[in-house]
Amino acid sequence: MEEVSNEQRSFSENNLMDIEERQRIIKDRLLLIGQNLVDFKEKYEEEFLGIKKDIEILKKNVEKIIDFVETISSEFQKFAKKDDLEILRKQAKMFQPLEFATKEDLEKLKSKRNKE
Repeated sequence: MEEVSNEQRSFSENNLMDIEERQRIIKDRLLLIGQNLVDFKEKYEEEFLGIKKDIEILKKNVEKIIDFVETISSEFQKFAKKDDLEILRKQAKMFQPLEFATKEDLEKLKSKRNKE
Protein backbone atom coordinates (compact mmCIF):
# COMPACT_ATOMS: atom_id res chain seq x y z
CA MET A 1 0.00 0.00 0.00
CA GLU A 2 2.78 2.25 0.84
CA GLU A 3 4.23 1.65 -2.62
CA VAL A 4 0.98 2.65 -4.24
CA SER A 5 0.82 5.74 -2.08
CA ASN A 6 4.39 6.70 -3.03
CA GLU A 7 3.62 6.13 -6.70
CA GLN A 8 0.51 8.24 -6.45
CA ARG A 9 2.42 10.96 -4.70
CA SER A 10 5.18 10.80 -7.31
CA PHE A 11 2.58 10.84 -10.10
CA SER A 12 0.79 13.78 -8.49
CA GLU A 13 4.06 15.67 -8.10
CA ASN A 14 4.96 14.99 -11.73
CA ASN A 15 1.50 16.11 -12.83
CA LEU A 16 1.81 19.23 -10.72
CA MET A 17 5.24 20.02 -12.20
CA ASP A 18 3.90 19.45 -15.72
CA ILE A 19 0.97 21.75 -15.05
CA GLU A 20 3.26 24.39 -13.56
CA GLU A 21 5.58 24.12 -16.59
CA ARG A 22 2.63 24.50 -18.99
CA GLN A 23 1.38 27.44 -16.98
CA ARG A 24 4.82 29.07 -17.16
CA ILE A 25 5.00 28.49 -20.93
CA ILE A 26 1.50 29.95 -21.38
CA LYS A 27 2.45 32.93 -19.21
CA ASP A 28 5.61 33.54 -21.31
CA ARG A 29 3.61 33.28 -24.54
CA LEU A 30 0.98 35.64 -23.17
CA LEU A 31 3.68 38.18 -22.22
CA LEU A 32 5.23 37.85 -25.68
CA ILE A 33 1.84 38.35 -27.35
CA GLY A 34 1.20 41.38 -25.15
CA GLN A 35 4.59 42.89 -26.03
CA ASN A 36 3.99 42.24 -29.74
CA LEU A 37 0.60 43.92 -29.45
CA VAL A 38 2.14 46.99 -27.79
CA ASP A 39 4.89 47.16 -30.45
CA PHE A 40 2.31 46.77 -33.23
CA LYS A 41 0.14 49.52 -31.74
CA GLU A 42 3.07 51.95 -31.37
CA LYS A 43 4.27 51.28 -34.92
CA TYR A 44 0.90 51.86 -36.51
CA GLU A 45 0.12 54.88 -34.35
CA GLU A 46 3.31 56.50 -35.69
CA GLU A 47 2.35 55.58 -39.26
CA PHE A 48 -1.17 56.88 -38.70
CA LEU A 49 0.17 60.21 -37.42
CA GLY A 50 2.49 60.43 -40.44
CA ILE A 51 -0.40 59.76 -42.80
CA LYS A 52 -2.52 62.33 -40.99
CA LYS A 53 0.24 64.95 -41.41
CA ASP A 54 0.58 64.07 -45.09
CA ILE A 55 -3.17 64.50 -45.57
CA GLU A 56 -3.03 67.94 -43.93
CA ILE A 57 -0.16 68.95 -46.23
CA LEU A 58 -2.12 67.70 -49.25
CA LYS A 59 -5.19 69.67 -48.14
CA LYS A 60 -3.12 72.86 -47.88
CA ASN A 61 -1.57 72.22 -51.30
CA VAL A 62 -5.01 71.66 -52.85
CA GLU A 63 -6.24 74.92 -51.31
CA LYS A 64 -3.21 76.75 -52.76
CA ILE A 65 -3.86 75.22 -56.18
CA ILE A 66 -7.53 76.23 -56.04
CA ASP A 67 -6.55 79.80 -55.11
CA PHE A 68 -4.01 79.87 -57.94
CA VAL A 69 -6.54 78.60 -60.49
CA GLU A 70 -9.10 81.17 -59.33
CA THR A 71 -6.51 83.95 -59.66
CA ILE A 72 -5.50 82.80 -63.12
CA SER A 73 -9.10 82.53 -64.30
CA SER A 74 -9.82 86.07 -63.10
CA GLU A 75 -6.65 87.32 -64.86
CA PHE A 76 -7.59 85.59 -68.12
CA GLN A 77 -10.66 87.79 -68.34
CA LYS A 78 -8.33 90.80 -68.56
CA PHE A 79 -6.47 89.43 -71.60
CA ALA A 80 -7.48 90.18 -75.17
CA LYS A 81 -9.43 87.56 -77.05
CA LYS A 82 -8.08 85.96 -80.20
CA ASP A 83 -10.59 87.81 -82.38
CA ASP A 84 -9.56 91.14 -80.84
CA LEU A 85 -5.90 90.39 -81.50
CA GLU A 86 -6.69 89.47 -85.11
CA ILE A 87 -8.43 92.82 -85.63
CA LEU A 88 -5.45 94.67 -84.13
CA ARG A 89 -3.06 92.69 -86.34
CA LYS A 90 -5.03 93.62 -89.47
CA GLN A 91 -5.13 97.29 -88.45
CA ALA A 92 -1.38 97.30 -87.82
CA LYS A 93 -0.81 95.69 -91.21
CA MET A 94 -2.88 98.40 -92.93
CA PHE A 95 -1.19 101.19 -90.97
CA GLN A 96 2.45 100.50 -92.04
CA PRO A 97 4.04 103.53 -90.32
CA LEU A 98 7.37 102.91 -92.05
CA GLU A 99 5.79 103.80 -95.39
CA PHE A 100 4.74 107.27 -94.24
CA ALA A 101 6.60 110.24 -95.65
CA THR A 102 8.63 112.34 -93.29
CA LYS A 103 8.69 116.17 -93.29
CA GLU A 104 12.07 116.09 -94.95
CA ASP A 105 10.73 113.88 -97.72
CA LEU A 106 7.82 116.28 -98.30
CA GLU A 107 10.08 119.32 -98.31
CA LYS A 108 12.45 117.65 -100.80
CA LEU A 109 9.51 116.75 -103.01
CA LYS A 110 8.14 120.33 -102.76
CA SER A 111 11.49 121.88 -103.59
CA LYS A 112 11.96 119.46 -106.48
CA ARG A 113 8.57 120.43 -107.95
CA ASN A 114 9.25 124.09 -107.45
CA LYS A 115 12.46 123.76 -109.45
CA GLU A 116 10.61 122.20 -112.35
